[in-house]
Amino acid sequence: MSLDGTGLARSNAPVPISKHVAVRVDLDQIRRNARAIALRAGVPILAVVKADAYGLGAEQVAKALGDLVGGFCVFSLAEAVTARIWETTGQPTMTLGPDPGVGAEEYLQHHVRPAVWTVERAVKLRMARPILSVDTGMQRFSCPADQIDVVLAAGGCDEACTHALRASHVQQLISLVGGRGLRLHAAASALLDEPNAWLDAVRPGVALYRGATRVTTALVDVRDTNGPAGYTGFSARRHGIILGGYSNGLRVGPCDINGRPSRILEVGMQSAYVEAADNDRVGDEVVLLGEGITEDALAAALKCSPQDALLRMAAAGVRNYVGE
Repeated sequence: MSLDGTGLARSNAPVPISKHVAVRVDLDQIRRNARAIALRAGVPILAVVKADAYGLGAEQVAKALGDLVGGFCVFSLAEAVTARIWETTGQPTMTLGPDPGVGAEEYLQHHVRPAVWTVERAVKLRMARPILSVDTGMQRFSCPADQIDVVLAAGGCDEACTHALRASHVQQLISLVGGRGLRLHAAASALLDEPNAWLDAVRPGVALYRGATRVTTALVDVRDTNGPAGYTGFSARRHGIILGGYSNGLRVGPCDINGRPSRILEVGMQSAYVEAADNDRVGDEVVLLGEGITEDALAAALKCSPQDALLRMAAAGVRNYVGE
């Protein structure tokens, strides 16, 4: 994360950001979401801030949540180090991915506990108090049922988790490792409505971020459409142009102009066409995420997951923060 000339935070995104697209992150809304989850579940939250907190800025999000959660989850040690999670929150972090070449001492240095799923990995990382990752159907970075006993013993694990997609996966985790005095967690965002999945902690990701991001740009051109337009020859009575394209993560889908539902008609590399109305003018705001365009609504339109939709929009432009 760096600052541009205006002092606004810029995303270190894998795609170019457009300086004409504004990404506003409401940290107070993220805190409200966390409080609601904690109140409902009644167990500690392990906040998932992997992939730079789904593109919203892991360091800023972790600071905002530090007093509300019992820890954080990332994919790799590098994510925890870059976000300075321990230094800014004093809360531990768990890694979910493999981290090739990283040793126990490095995890200990940054107060990070790695997930383990093989005997070799458990032995290597035993000093870092590893957490057993149990395979209940994901078949990735997780321990098969017939290896659980040896991996538990090799790592000296006092905690176990699974990547659960359904309530049946949670029950499988309990069946495999329940009753052993281990702290258990399985519920990500998809299972927060399942009380039997809450166990000893919950691991929300996208549920923390719903409604916290507003992505906007402005019309730079508006005109009546004269015959087929653009690369695809789309038809519309009137159209506008915005400065953001597929190089910034934009795709054909919904938008909102002057409080009116509209659509992105065609996306070029660095600009896009939107459907315009008679009262739309150059400089008018175009909402790409926010108001009635929720993460779930955008995901449905783009035929992807809400996580994908949020990450794509968060990476599109210049981030700025309101709230905590």
